[in-house]
Amino acid sequence: MTLLIIIIVLALIFDYINGFHDAANAIATVVATKVLTPFQAVLWAAFFNFLAYWVFGFGVADTVAKTADTMQIDLVVILAGVIAAICWNLLTWWLGIPSSSSHTLIGGFAGAAIAHAIAVHGFSGYVDADGVTHHWYDIVSWYKAGKDGGMPSGVLIIIAFIVLAPLLGALASYLISIWLLNASRKSIGPKIFTVALMIATIWFVYAQMIPYEEIIKGGHKPRFASSVFWSVAFEPHNIKWFLVAFIVLTVSGFCLIFSSLNLHQADAALKKMQLLSSAAFSLGHGGNDSQKVMGIIAAAVVVYINTNPGVHMDSWLDVALPSEDGAFKMPSWIPLACYSAIAAGTLSGGWKIVKTMGSKITKVTSFEGVAAETAGALTLYFTEHLKIPVSTTHTITGSIIGVGLTKRVSAVRWGVTVSLIWAWILTIPISAILAGLIYYVLSVFIS
Repeated sequence: MTLLIIIIVLALIFDYINGFHDAANAIATVVATKVLTPFQAVLWAAFFNFLAYWVFGFGVADTVAKTADTMQIDLVVILAGVIAAICWNLLTWWLGIPSSSSHTLIGGFAGAAIAHAIAVHGFSGYVDADGVTHHWYDIVSWYKAGKDGGMPSGVLIIIAFIVLAPLLGALASYLISIWLLNASRKSIGPKIFTVALMIATIWFVYAQMIPYEEIIKGGHKPRFASSVFWSVAFEPHNIKWFLVAFIVLTVSGFCLIFSSLNLHQADAALKKMQLLSSAAFSLGHGGNDSQKVMGIIAAAVVVYINTNPGVHMDSWLDVALPSEDGAFKMPSWIPLACYSAIAAGTLSGGWKIVKTMGSKITKVTSFEGVAAETAGALTLYFTEHLKIPVSTTHTITGSIIGVGLTKRVSAVRWGVTVSLIWAWILTIPISAILAGLIYYVLSVFIS
């Protein structure tokens, strides 16, 4: 039990480090454009980091918890993975490199699990209790097909989104920038497009809503059992799509009046919209990154139960990973602690990375800030819906590059960008190797 408590404490410390390491993701553009002072910006971002507790479910946490086979590992594996993730995060923070906290955690978890499999079984195959032959690399969930044609999961999908997440962010911010630029002209075409987009958004979001009958299916208790309306409105899945609609409709409303504003009025409106876009991105950051730590804590509890058969767990550690016929069960203190830790970390800032994100990639104005943060937020909501743990760092960096491309290709400082990409590529393998080495060291002292 002592080792389990140590892992939980270290996981929350990692979450705190994640907050100040990734604070720049949400506040860099509002600081660079002087919409908020640095202190105001971290308060703003931290508030919405914590508010994400009421918006997001546990889909990403489930994916992270199943990175490795919890039936085949021990607590030393998870401890090594968390320590490696903390070390890499602190190093990249010290160097001012906006690397991915998400990928270092997953890389550490997977690397320690592989080291454990090699230590126990060697490089040759072994037969389990069911007579199935496995190999050392099978301990990691590399790829799992989605149910009913849904999105597949596994480490390979997470690795693929090292490329796809920034590309999605760049594409979305580029398109939003083009949309805003055309909306500033006094022609009817952009306004027709905007109205059509508003109608399509309302229809799409309405189609995504979960009705009350679906919410209470299987005995699930809604947040407001006394009211059908509030139960539907405050269902996490529905809140997320309400936010998507609110973001798109707000930007659309601005686009409809953009051409009638003078330069001063347009800049003032864009600065106010940056508050909305940075809040939306902070929500996505909190919801995406806090869930990864929840997944690690959940995996640690399940591993403890597996390695101590017959042990009685107190209600405060009553955790269950989803199975074919069960739901993800997690005591409320775990998500509350995770969201609190990441919010506290965001309050601590991370000014070296703010400088990189806010000025070194490309010069950012309020216009670019709105486009980049809106694109980043929508990308995070989309990937969270698919239960894919992506990097908020990669997403917002791609979004900032996307708005830079609308000016000209040379507006993006590609020397800085290439250095960042190398950090992204190396994060998972370095974290995995580091975690493997730490696992072997810890194994000497912890039986």
